[in-house]
Amino acid sequence: MNTARASSSTGAPPAKGARGAGTKGVPRARREEQILAAAMDEFGRHGHASASMAAIAGRVGVTKPMLYTYFGSKDGLYLACLEHVAPRLVTAIEEAMGRSRGRLTAGEKPAAETPHRVLSAVFGVLEEQRGAWFVLYDRTLKPGTDLHAAAHRHRRTIDDLAASGTADLLRGHGNEDPLDADALKHVWTGTVGALVGWWTSHPDQSAQDMAARCARLLTAIRG
Repeated sequence: MNTARASSSTGAPPAKGARGAGTKGVPRARREEQILAAAMDEFGRHGHASASMAAIAGRVGVTKPMLYTYFGSKDGLYLACLEHVAPRLVTAIEEAMGRSRGRLTAGEKPAAETPHRVLSAVFGVLEEQRGAWFVLYDRTLKPGTDLHAAAHRHRRTIDDLAASGTADLLRGHGNEDPLDADALKHVWTGTVGALVGWWTSHPDQSAQDMAARCARLLTAIRG
């Protein structure tokens, strides 16, 4: 799961400006958004190891040194992408599960509806930057590095949410076997990644289209 397609932004060529300003009249905050969008696509498609800073700069219309001015290094840019998408995914999943900081919210829906709600939430977050999922689940990150540790921390949070959700689902059917719950968690996380991968190869499908498709698939699976 180290390739993906995501939207990217383009901008005008760079020029020197006052502190806090961007380039060619583009506000700094807006230029950073453009760089992050292009970087998210590049890292999502090729992984951190093979991503090209020159390609990212070219998509935005700035020089490669400008990327280092904004983010310090290739690692810094990757971390900025990671921290941009991971908390949003975690928050969306928590809300979809009816949880806030580990507590059930009032009126939480039955666990059987959780899979569809979670998938809909994930698609919603990734609507404009589908490659962001593969930034978080980048297989090219080397174990033992700060980048791998940062990504693993966010993955672990999502993994813990998946474990809680699958255990709740099985518990609702009278099954409290921890190994069954662990096996189902792995099936679930693999399924989410596979669906996002399928989605990236079908760019005509919106988040709403995917949510509706998954509702049909889940209904068929349940029989």
